[in-house]
Amino acid sequence: MLTSCSNAIVLTVNGEDHMLVVEPNELLINVLRNELGLTGAKYGCGTGQCGACTVLVDGEPVLSCITLAVAVDGKEIVTIEGVGGPDGELAPIQEEFLDENAVQCGFCTPGMILVAGDLLRRNPHPTEDEIRHHIKGNICRCTGYNGIVRAIQKTAARQEEPRTGGDADPKKEVSR
Repeated sequence: MLTSCSNAIVLTVNGEDHMLVVEPNELLINVLRNELGLTGAKYGCGTGQCGACTVLVDGEPVLSCITLAVAVDGKEIVTIEGVGGPDGELAPIQEEFLDENAVQCGFCTPGMILVAGDLLRRNPHPTEDEIRHHIKGNICRCTGYNGIVRAIQKTAARQEEPRTGGDADPKKEVSR
């Protein structure tokens, strides 16, 4: 139900513009999941403690369960659905998560992949300690983090490999 306090906002989500009318207290995660059908970001704790709801806003990791939709009006948002290629091909970080068995229940995976991509954008050659420090805000209850760390390390190593052919897209090495 819309009220006289409703706000019109524009979000660019995964490269697509959306004009939405939202309540002043509506959370970004609810807009993404309920209005746009992007269910990759998970509602975990609702208090910004677990990282399952992580999305990128203007390239920075943001906890969408504690972010008001009106606060990101005019911003660019990337969800896990926007990380891979347009034809559904996986980004290298996604491939490595699969190869390293870094996915079990999958609840933390979207947020974990987005913060991993953020780390590799900031620091293309992180140490294991740097990786563990950067992902500490994303809780995984299944894997023990070893596969996740290996997947991030392998993605970093992949970025160092010389590219062959003319179709390599450096933007897709981590995330878009």
